[in-house]
Amino acid sequence: MFQVFKKLDWFFKHYWKRYTFAILSLMMASAIGLIPPRLIGYAIDHIQFETLTARILTIIIVGYLVLIVVHYSISYLWDYTLFSGAVILERWTRTNLINHFLKMTPTFYGKYKTGDLMARSTNDLKAIAQTAGFGVLTLVDSTTFMFMLIAVMGFTISWKLTLAALIPLPLMAIIMNKYGAAIHARFTEAQAAFGNMNNEVLESIRGIRVIRAFVQEKQDKKRFEAMTEDVYQKNISVAKIDAMFEPTMKILVGLSYTIGLGYGTMLVFQNVISLGDLVSFNVYLGMLIWPMFAVGELINVLQRGNASLDRVNETVNYQADVQNPANPVDVDHVGSIQFADVTFSYPDTKTNQLQHINLMVHKGQTIGVVGKTGAGKTTLFKLLLRQYPGVQGKILISNVDIETISLEQTRSWIGYVPQDQIMFSKSVRENIQFGKSDATDDEIYHVMELAHFLEDIKQLPQGLDTKVGESGVTLSGGQKQRVALARAFIKNPDILILDDSLSAVDGKTESKIIEHLRAERKNKTTFIAAHRLSAVTHADHIIVLEDGRIAEEGTHEELMRNGGWYKEQYEQQQLDDEEVIS
Repeated sequence: MFQVFKKLDWFFKHYWKRYTFAILSLMMASAIGLIPPRLIGYAIDHIQFETLTARILTIIIVGYLVLIVVHYSISYLWDYTLFSGAVILERWTRTNLINHFLKMTPTFYGKYKTGDLMARSTNDLKAIAQTAGFGVLTLVDSTTFMFMLIAVMGFTISWKLTLAALIPLPLMAIIMNKYGAAIHARFTEAQAAFGNMNNEVLESIRGIRVIRAFVQEKQDKKRFEAMTEDVYQKNISVAKIDAMFEPTMKILVGLSYTIGLGYGTMLVFQNVISLGDLVSFNVYLGMLIWPMFAVGELINVLQRGNASLDRVNETVNYQADVQNPANPVDVDHVGSIQFADVTFSYPDTKTNQLQHINLMVHKGQTIGVVGKTGAGKTTLFKLLLRQYPGVQGKILISNVDIETISLEQTRSWIGYVPQDQIMFSKSVRENIQFGKSDATDDEIYHVMELAHFLEDIKQLPQGLDTKVGESGVTLSGGQKQRVALARAFIKNPDILILDDSLSAVDGKTESKIIEHLRAERKNKTTFIAAHRLSAVTHADHIIVLEDGRIAEEGTHEELMRNGGWYKEQYEQQQLDDEEVIS
């Protein structure tokens, strides 16, 4: 149960001064809280023996007022210090998580669903923060404060009466331990179900257009209802155990009250203790309710925190498939790029997606990559971006193995426009500035001209400040592609990768964008993958991929003379374009 504190020892060691001050203040406030019941007993004994004077009453009242002020001040200090520490832990852990997410490769995101990661970043972090705040409070109150109470009851009133009233404690410890184990198991299942539901909601919102287009609203609603029912049932199972804590505690505390009151009354009649002692003892028993209840709360909070911490640690401890080299080689410029006998297969697959790729790219060249769907075009680019491990052969940049260059340096050279454009829920300006944070409006308009987006921006209601909506929902497919192109252009990268990034624009727009590219990208390397071959006819070198191999390569003219797949496909597309025009 207390393993969660051991797992968080790195945090407590870093903030040991804060937690030492909070715990000492809490103990001091608890100790001050033990004085008023003795004052009550003292006053009752004076009343019983008719010795209460105005001076004694004044001292008691003034003492109460002073204790109230001191107790309040100290309580404020420990409360603020302790629970602000919990907020710091939550902030640290959340920052650690997002930094980890940014380092992860596609393999990680294939294993963990987005909804589950969101659950770990929200609900689980709340449970962990509660452990560092409320968990520490209940730990101190269920141990130190309880022992202080027992010591005061035993030393100042009667050990016999105290021990008799505490008979239910061992039984409570056994029951609470069983409840704690059940809470841990059921809470873990409930959090996993919540993560799955999160993912279902996310997919439904993202795919709302497809759901409506295929009239799947009722089916999607049924799927969601089934998942919410599963989450509900698992949380109900947690609540059932949770609900047993308080009644169990009340029964055991009530039993302690019964023993204390019955046996204490007998001791008063026997003149072993005074009436004031009995009243003080019963007040202390009332104060003992919270520490005894805190034992149950402690087990509950720690088990929830432990389960959540295990889930978060599982995520954070996941090692990225692609690591930075221990001693990276510094390459000051991008020269040639060479694929030397590169063979690759994705993790958990036995089929090679690329086989014996040999390609030399000189600085400033434009390389066209074409082929059938699934031929390996995108995979080739992913290896250049170092998204996957397990590459056989070598990829060299300026004659240096890419695996010996730091990931940050490699990716800083590359501007990448993927097949599926990612738009952030911000303005057009902010989406383009993602490629260069300090870009001016003049620079933005220049790259929009290169991406043939100037006319479109005039049609948008607020121009550059137009919000594109969730995933760019307010833009058409072609507009999203051109914003993504502008974002890559403004970075002015040494290596530009366009992965079928012109598929949603018409032929006329495509030719203008290509023309702008040729003018702007002199002395810089460009890779263009396309299904429409007109996008690569200007390239210095074209490779045709088939089943992961280079089936043909050369310039457009050379490939047309070869009479292979490239020529057949190009002529077919030309005929299709003529039919559309006619």
